[in-house]
Amino acid sequence: MDRRRFLGGTALAGALLPLMGTGSVLAAQRGGRLLPLPLEKGDTVALVSPSAASSDQLSLQLAREAMEALGFKVRTGAHYGARYGHLAGTDAERAGDLNAMFGDRQVKAIVCVRGGSGAARLLPLLDYAAIRANPKVLLGYSDITALHCAIQAKTGLVTFHGPIGSGSWNRFNVDQFERLFFKRELMEYRNSVDTDDELVPRKNRTSTITGGTARGELVGGNLTVLTALAGSPYLPDFNGKILFLEDVDEAPYRVDRMLSTLKLMGALDRIAGFIFGECTGCTPGDGYGSLTLDQLFADYIAPLKIPAFRGAMIGHIREQFIVPVGGRVEMDADAGTFRLLEPVFAGS
Repeated sequence: MDRRRFLGGTALAGALLPLMGTGSVLAAQRGGRLLPLPLEKGDTVALVSPSAASSDQLSLQLAREAMEALGFKVRTGAHYGARYGHLAGTDAERAGDLNAMFGDRQVKAIVCVRGGSGAARLLPLLDYAAIRANPKVLLGYSDITALHCAIQAKTGLVTFHGPIGSGSWNRFNVDQFERLFFKRELMEYRNSVDTDDELVPRKNRTSTITGGTARGELVGGNLTVLTALAGSPYLPDFNGKILFLEDVDEAPYRVDRMLSTLKLMGALDRIAGFIFGECTGCTPGDGYGSLTLDQLFADYIAPLKIPAFRGAMIGHIREQFIVPVGGRVEMDADAGTFRLLEPVFAGS
């Protein structure tokens, strides 16, 4: 899911003011947030492709079978299997599928088939009034960060950063899904421990950047996609938020550039806490030398003197947390955990 060719350079930005939604009689408003309706087994979920095209029909079949195995009926976007270059249809087609599924009262959730690139092209074409009037679950990650950010900024709707339809639905991910969406638990996000026959655990380790606890609403997602929205009206407010980030296949010098963008636009100075997931394949390359991710966090995050940790199970990894974007949490940087403080579904 390399987005580099699509994203190119990122523009630096000034202040970004979110446009908060007016809400719906069908959903709860809590602190300016719009909550989606809860899910039940037997509900209809939609599969859409807002970003890159799927490379084969098997990916689409696996996404459908996974949703059915979770207990849902499945409806597919009219163009979810289309192709326009590397994209899953034209911008109008992909945006039309999203708008149609938000407007369809029988559809209770929207699951993105895959990420890749291209979701940001849809943001001016989305019907945010319809999204506010029909708040429902939206699930995906990576390039879907563009949708999470824009919908949060324009409507206040809580969306969900987590597995894509064609991704791995292993035991961990299914357990996360069922606990969050069906049991509607106030989740505690704590990395699973796997010693893997080692004297001390090596996998799923968290590392404290700055200790302490903080409370706030979650904002974030993929670092590359998020920073590419700088200067647009599609970024939510960062004031008092807990920023979570992840990425894949980005050299440290590029991560440096993106963290610099967040610093220059004032975002880092406004957050209350920082959680970094995994940066898969982000090791320094060959050559004269490179800053490490540890050094970047020391340069950009430690001076903020806010609770911060890295290593959360968020990102381009097989087992990943399902994170409510806009959900109110308390994070503990010493323990490397965060937990929901309030329900993220209407009527809970």
